[in-house]
Amino acid sequence: MQLIAKVLEKGKTAVVLVPEISLTPQMVDRFLARFGENIAILHSKLSLGERYDEWQKIKKGQVKIVIGARSAIFAPVEKLGIIIIDEEHDMSYKSDTTPRYNAKDLAKYIAEKHQCPLVLGSATPDMETYYEAKETQKCHLYTLTKRANQASLPPIHVVDLRQELASGNKSMLSFKLQEEIQKNLDQQKQTILFLNRRGYSTFLMCRDCGYVFKCKNCNISLTYHKAEQKLKCHYCGFESNTPSTCQECGSTKIKYFGTGTQKLEEEVQKLFPNASTIRMDIDTVTKKNSHEEILHKFKEEKIDILIGTQMVVKGHHFPNVTLVGAIAADGILNIEDYRAPERTFQTLVQVAGRSGREEPGRVIIQTYNPDNYAIIHSQSQNYEAFYKTEIVLRKMLKYPPFCDIILIKFQGPNLYELKEAARNSI
Repeated sequence: MQLIAKVLEKGKTAVVLVPEISLTPQMVDRFLARFGENIAILHSKLSLGERYDEWQKIKKGQVKIVIGARSAIFAPVEKLGIIIIDEEHDMSYKSDTTPRYNAKDLAKYIAEKHQCPLVLGSATPDMETYYEAKETQKCHLYTLTKRANQASLPPIHVVDLRQELASGNKSMLSFKLQEEIQKNLDQQKQTILFLNRRGYSTFLMCRDCGYVFKCKNCNISLTYHKAEQKLKCHYCGFESNTPSTCQECGSTKIKYFGTGTQKLEEEVQKLFPNASTIRMDIDTVTKKNSHEEILHKFKEEKIDILIGTQMVVKGHHFPNVTLVGAIAADGILNIEDYRAPERTFQTLVQVAGRSGREEPGRVIIQTYNPDNYAIIHSQSQNYEAFYKTEIVLRKMLKYPPFCDIILIKFQGPNLYELKEAARNSI
């Protein structure tokens, strides 16, 4: 905001990108309080008419600040003075639908064209961005060492779900988390429960030792295909039959991993019948303004427990939230992606940041892999330590930032012709 104020003084304009539509109302409120009505908002939940009106305001120079999700990078601003990308590590800046683009790459191009600064902000920067800043000096690194309002970081407690299972607890909530939720209810404080069950494939795991079946070539978790009873690697094509025993400990407690927020909400309501709950996921935010309504209800109506996916992780400021529970950290740790440890660290640190923003808070992470370096470093919230470990592995395995990865996709109605076309193109 300080940078934008300086840019406006020079008669120039600013573009601010946020990763989630759900964050936009909160961001807009803050900007309205400081800059008045001098703002346009762009995101996919606007109607065509609303988007046209905002576009015209920008094009005619009636506003000086544009706030929105990734598509706001295309805003027709004149005299651009600065581009700011909040939570720059977030995957949602990359569009996987046509037209395919990465808003961060576009922002770099536009900033160079207008000769204006580009600010990438994050508490958990993208590995490639941080590598550029630290090792290649392609961009400058500025570090904030203190939390806003001098607040202290909440302590993080890691629960080993293998021990919970051995103790006879088959609930999605560990004994420790149940105890802490009850404390919060008694003290009339609010709780956020995060479960990353949206858009990720199922993997196979031993519930005795926590071993996850991975590709022997890529070190990526294999995806379980129920119809074929196969484990497949979506990187190199390796596949194997679904095992009946764990190759690490010999246990037969092999289970495909994955459960959703709806089931979690049912269990919370069963364990805490007097608690009020609200859920925020892809099923509950289909209507217009539903993001804003859910967040407003949670904040203003003092609903006890907010249950949600990635949408509840980023940037929200709830002063009364003093407890955050990450239900299944393994759901992120074992996605079919070389960036799984990075995504795990980023998500856990981000979700931890929702707790104790004005009063002392605490965080509980539930996992079958408490010894994984991504979990260990997220517990201490030490980005530098995580980066040093991860960058060595990336170099050994020749993953970005030490290479570029491209996906070439062949699609057609005839399998034989498709195979021939693919073969001939090599």
